[in-house]
Amino acid sequence: MTETTMRVPVAGGALDVRGGGRTGPTLVFVHYWGGSADTWNGVVGHLPPEQATLRFDQRGWGTSRSLPGPYHLDQLADDLATVVDACVPGPFVLVGHSMGGKVSQLLAARRPAHLTRLVLVAPAPPQPPATVTEEYRQGLSHAYDAPETVQYVLDHVLTAAPLAEAVRTTAIRDSLAAGAEARQEWPLRGIAQDITPAARDIEVPVTVLAGENDAVEPPSVLRECLLPHIPHATLTTIPGVGHLLPAEAPGAVAAALGDFLTPVRY
Repeated sequence: MTETTMRVPVAGGALDVRGGGRTGPTLVFVHYWGGSADTWNGVVGHLPPEQATLRFDQRGWGTSRSLPGPYHLDQLADDLATVVDACVPGPFVLVGHSMGGKVSQLLAARRPAHLTRLVLVAPAPPQPPATVTEEYRQGLSHAYDAPETVQYVLDHVLTAAPLAEAVRTTAIRDSLAAGAEARQEWPLRGIAQDITPAARDIEVPVTVLAGENDAVEPPSVLRECLLPHIPHATLTTIPGVGHLLPAEAPGAVAAALGDFLTPVRY
């Protein structure tokens, strides 16, 4: 798929947004804490070349590292809204992974025009699980301190299936490509933020993809902490994989997107 890059002004600077394809609705990808636009390389590669897509590095990460804070969820949702308004003229689908799933829930709750569906990939649920204790969050805040810690977390926490070497290298690079404030905002505050009132305002169809062996957001947590607050959401479990679904099973994610989008293609 051939992509072009658009420079989109946001608070404090601009985001480089990559877009490809022309057949809608546009899939707007939102990456996880530690990810980048490249997190979605495999998924995009499995999509039909004509499928419209949009992706970018969130504020504080990768090519957006120099953007100033704040880096909290509401600011990330504001950035996402700005990107959509600037780059998507018609129907679109939000596809958010992990932290990006929580950001996508916040934007979907605002009921933006032309949003047709919300796809949550191993999402952080709106209600923080009981396991998100102060001790857990402090430990998580050091997960990306150094290449060694990133590799450990990648191999022993985030994934349950081996990654191709190039994919693993990209994941390590991305996890280290953030300023200190952006890197710590999610584990110290965002992951524990309760957004259940917003989640209840989501009206579009919602599909949740969960990794069978996800140690971060297992299917049981999503059933307990997400489905009660978005009761019309449906949950699909992908077997044999962990939390990094876009990297571990890009073909399965792309196939699921195709299945889910069939009723709302334009």
